[in-house]
Amino acid sequence: MPSEKSKPAVTVLSHRRVYDGKILSLELDEIQEEGGARALREVVRHRGSVAALAVDDEGRLVLVRQYRHPVGEPLWEVPAGILEKGESPEQAVRREVEEEVGRRAGHLERLAVFHPTPGFCDEVLHLFRATRLEAAPLHPDEDEVLEVKWYTLDEARGLLRASEEKDAKTIIALLMESEHRPGRGMR
Repeated sequence: MPSEKSKPAVTVLSHRRVYDGKILSLELDEIQEEGGARALREVVRHRGSVAALAVDDEGRLVLVRQYRHPVGEPLWEVPAGILEKGESPEQAVRREVEEEVGRRAGHLERLAVFHPTPGFCDEVLHLFRATRLEAAPLHPDEDEVLEVKWYTLDEARGLLRASEEKDAKTIIALLMESEHRPGRGMR
């Protein structure tokens, strides 16, 4: 992993905020890189997100299918959402599991923290494994139309092998779960 000292020297020559939205903003930066090259960078500023691989007592995991307009199709995903102001990642992931799946997580394990699209966005995604699930009221957001389905790990891995799973955070979660369970690495 690169240290802070190995960061390239980049100078921001100009900065302009182009758009402010509900969940993100868009900025244009003209930069000069270490070797003197100049470039215009479009940067999406995002307040961060959470996702949960929710696993029940039988070892089944839940995926949520919803239409994603930017890609023009519905995708199967682990429950996920945006961090609300003042909310910790743990609070947010518990809220999302309750809202989308109707389960309350008794235990959370942090699996990873990563940048899903670092080429143009500063989003940080906090991925958890949620277990000890108890029934809770289902409260999807007003603009969400969700289909919820429970899968065995083998069924979910079948989605990966058939290239039917296209969501990066879900692929990461499934691969991590495959490694987590003894003798269950991806084949």
